[in-house]
Amino acid sequence: MSDFLRQFAHSFAALDKDNLERLGELYSDDALFRDPLHEVRGLANMQRYFAGLYANVSELRFDFHGFDQVRPGEGYLRWTMSYRHPRLAAGQLIRVEGCSHLLWTDKVHQHRDFFDAGSLLYEHLPLLGPVIRWLKRRLA
Repeated sequence: MSDFLRQFAHSFAALDKDNLERLGELYSDDALFRDPLHEVRGLANMQRYFAGLYANVSELRFDFHGFDQVRPGEGYLRWTMSYRHPRLAAGQLIRVEGCSHLLWTDKVHQHRDFFDAGSLLYEHLPLLGPVIRWLKRRLA
């Protein structure tokens, strides 16, 4: 169990649109953030990315439930993200399971998220959603 991962998760979960300057406490200036939809390099760009993310949702919460350190300076966090977007799923709460791979020294310098982009976004779009859900059922 990693104290660094637990503290990172606690601090990350406390982020919101009003305290994004705290990203600098978590990430190095040259940090790289990647997920299935984005790649963001540098702390200033990450702050802009997260500001846009929080501006477009009415609710966003991360619940962390797994903290696995692979070796010093490398580990995984498992999480559930819950969010509401006024134009997705009729504003209903959407939950997505995911995992983050982190590399750090004193701060995180590489953060990669893994999640199902369909569950996050595509399945909740008015025209594309039914097609994606049908396709996933068909392939299962």
